[in-house]
Amino acid sequence: MHTRFFIVTVTLLAMLAGMLTLTSCNTWKGAGKDVEKTGDAMQGK
Repeated sequence: MHTRFFIVTVTLLAMLAGMLTLTSCNTWKGAGKDVEKTGDAMQGK
């Protein structure tokens, strides 16, 4: 029973993460800009 609960939980979390990733950037170009902005923020630019 615990194994099934674990598998369902991991699957749902993976699906949620995928949906958030796909909805946060509409294109690969947008994803590149997001990564670049994150890098700039880490470097303090």
